[in-house]
Amino acid sequence: MFTGLIETTGTVISLEKNAAGIFRLTIDAPKFAGSLKIGDSVANNGCCLTVVDVAGTHLGFDVLEETLRRTSFSLLKPGSAINLERSLQADARLGGHFVTGHVDATGTIVSLRQEGANFRLCVRPPEEFRKYLVYKGSVAVDGISLTVAALDDAAGTFDIWLIPHTMQETNLRERAAGEPVNLEFDILAKYVERLQTSSK
Repeated sequence: MFTGLIETTGTVISLEKNAAGIFRLTIDAPKFAGSLKIGDSVANNGCCLTVVDVAGTHLGFDVLEETLRRTSFSLLKPGSAINLERSLQADARLGGHFVTGHVDATGTIVSLRQEGANFRLCVRPPEEFRKYLVYKGSVAVDGISLTVAALDDAAGTFDIWLIPHTMQETNLRERAAGEPVNLEFDILAKYVERLQTSSK
């Protein structure tokens, strides 16, 4: 379980298939040096992965082919910034919203522009997931807990306001229109939908 409050960005070293046929994501995360061990969970761009290798400031994660299909990981390249968050501790403040680290789908950045001192991000999600979006509701974009600022049903998009801190401290500083972002929709909305469907 995560909060969607990004702790730091790491740098992608490689994403390669090893001799055993398993995809291995290796990142450099100096801020986490000494704080993680094999078996710990870390959200990488919002996707919960298990640490399988620790070598100094480098962390290794095995990535399923299903994960590559459902996320934007296949586009990662050496030098890419990647959002990182360690799993939530029981006694920690919950400053964002409940994020499971299970990416639902990728959306496409329609625009990312500065307006005054802040920034406005417009994303087009897959049609089947738009029902989980509500005005002022929560959504995780590349693992970042964000608030829906506007919905455009005709265009099939949603907008989010970003403060300068978010731009500076996350990988959004490197993103551009046309690129995919990992999306996780509010788990509470999914449970409500399931309950309603099951009761019919």
